[in-house]
Amino acid sequence: MALLTSEMADVAGSINKALEAILPPVDGYESQVVDAMRYALLSGGKRLRPFLVLASASLFDVPTPRATRVACALECIHTYSLIHDDLPCMDDDDVRRGLPTTHKKYDEATAILAGDALLTLAFEIIADEKTHHEPLVRTELISSLARESGSHGMVGGQMIDMLANSIELDIGAVARLQQMKTGALIRFAVEAGAIMGRATKDQKHALHNYAHDLGLAFQITDDLLDINGDPAQLGKAVGKDGDKETFVSLLGEDRARMQANMLADQAVIHLEHFDEKAELLRLLPHFVINRRN
Repeated sequence: MALLTSEMADVAGSINKALEAILPPVDGYESQVVDAMRYALLSGGKRLRPFLVLASASLFDVPTPRATRVACALECIHTYSLIHDDLPCMDDDDVRRGLPTTHKKYDEATAILAGDALLTLAFEIIADEKTHHEPLVRTELISSLARESGSHGMVGGQMIDMLANSIELDIGAVARLQQMKTGALIRFAVEAGAIMGRATKDQKHALHNYAHDLGLAFQITDDLLDINGDPAQLGKAVGKDGDKETFVSLLGEDRARMQANMLADQAVIHLEHFDEKAELLRLLPHFVINRRN
């Protein structure tokens, strides 16, 4: 795993530099919302989704600067979702990545606007000619990211999650919730490289299946960490799931852990038709299920 952790650290560093360049500080009355955007966007994190974009793009020899721009756009979407999730009207969290959440650092109105602005910035980044020279590729990226971010993806999953305290969900419903809320952006991250690289139908199908299993394994591990995780390592509060049905509440800890391992093994199998360029993607599922934050 040393190779993977080293590569992930390198990607995180390069993404942070790229985000700094894309979103520099500004003067003027609007500077508060830009400061809040930068605060949330540059406050750390594993940059897992950007890593997946770059790793999938490398399978098809997509130039790194192009993949980096798509990775930055995706991180803008992910960060906007975290800002909004932390608001008092949703998860009501005070700490994120060991720091005050955006609405605590600034105020609720500024946090909402910062999230809105990051959402729109993502599509501005992808629509730019620097992201890809072919308009049809940029259009497909925009369409895919919009779909995975919206009511049939991440936002829809968040809506179900907000209802989960008052409705009873079975294991199928919980899996669907997480495929939308968490899995959708992971799915886009993996498939973005295939879109940019003009992958074959079979290659796209394999990566889609890989992303599906990786996303569920990631969420099961999150559910386990919410019970057994160390808040100091996680950089956020634990025990936030409360009375919601989760993979762990429905399966129990042992079965949930077994399921996560099975999904990780399965994710790796989906990559069997790719060559050694997929090695980092092969290592990632077991890294995800063994993480501590």
